[in-house]
Amino acid sequence: MNEAERIEEIKDMINKEAVDGVITCAVAHKIAKKKKTSVRKVGELVEELDIKIKECQLGCF
Repeated sequence: MNEAERIEEIKDMINKEAVDGVITCAVAHKIAKKKKTSVRKVGELVEELDIKIKECQLGCF
């Protein structure tokens, strides 16, 4: 799987987890861990998809 395919897979996961355009910080962390990528990268993709992050544990978002 190349990087572009991996990014699309992560975006799909984000979209599936988002409810009314919102995803929790805990879910963003879970996606990052599952896909073995940084939380920062997941955050960038969430922002790119115009999805908001709520209930942030560390103030990262």
